[in-house]
Amino acid sequence: MKMHVLSGGRLRMRASMYFPELPKELTAEFPCSCFLIRHPQGNVLFDTGCHPAVETDAAARWGGIARAFVPVHRPGENVVGDLAKLNLQPDDIDVVVNSHLHMDHCGCNAFFTKATFVVHAKELAVAGDPQSEGKGYFRADWDQPMPVQAIDTARDLFDDDRIVLLPLPGHTAGSIGAKIELARSGCFILAADAAAVRQNLEHDYSPKNSWDASRFRGSLAELRRLEKQGGTIVFGHDDAQWQTLNKGARAYD
Repeated sequence: MKMHVLSGGRLRMRASMYFPELPKELTAEFPCSCFLIRHPQGNVLFDTGCHPAVETDAAARWGGIARAFVPVHRPGENVVGDLAKLNLQPDDIDVVVNSHLHMDHCGCNAFFTKATFVVHAKELAVAGDPQSEGKGYFRADWDQPMPVQAIDTARDLFDDDRIVLLPLPGHTAGSIGAKIELARSGCFILAADAAAVRQNLEHDYSPKNSWDASRFRGSLAELRRLEKQGGTIVFGHDDAQWQTLNKGARAYD
């Protein structure tokens, strides 16, 4: 089994979102990370990043939220483009796991028409509430005709302990992560926005955009437990970590 780290885009936003000690006017760039896991029973994509349309006109797709979350990646620097560099097309993906349904994590869902989607049931309920539209959730991203498996507990995707989905609520009601067991590279915990940057984990900090700060800190505690057991936490938007990761064809195995 192999794991490839792929780009889901790149956003400029207020740095104080994740680093509260920094001045509010300071902005920084944050990666949107996606992951391809090549399992013997199928290709699994964890998160699909930003839709390509935002590379040229973010406001047309995201409305006013595009002023706070500004795409700064180049055209083609998205999960579909990165898969193409691996000689893979969207139809080659069997399963898509959405850590949650915010626009920078499920933006390319529509391209994966042959896949089954796995999402937390609570996340589907929140995204489907008309009051959520435009507040990080956009129906055009997540409401697709492909089959969806809604989970509400941990899920071992292939019943072999190699890809295990873990509920990590707090950032949203239905946030999930994934525990990936690789033969040589070891255990990776894909945290997504359950811990966007390492400082969240180290300082037990719940960002202001968290749905529930108490549950967020509970998920941080679970991530610290997994890290103590030897897991490598991969943070959802940590640029310092992003720079150190093998990306694209340089897979972890």
